[in-house]
Amino acid sequence: MKKLLVLMVFILSCVNVFAQKSAQTDMADAMRSSGKIYVVIATISIIFVGLAIFLFSIDRRLKKIEKEN
Repeated sequence: MKKLLVLMVFILSCVNVFAQKSAQTDMADAMRSSGKIYVVIATISIIFVGLAIFLFSIDRRLKKIEKEN
């Protein structure tokens, strides 16, 4: 039952993605032409790198605590 539910969620999410394929991308085109899209990409990249560093540091701390116990 659980596998069926997960499969249905994946199928419905794919339908949603295909439904958005024909949407206009005026905002993305405008940001790309003015060069602002690079600022958005850089900001998102910095956030993801920061999160990755934070998660790896937490993982190292937890491993250190687990070794002590």
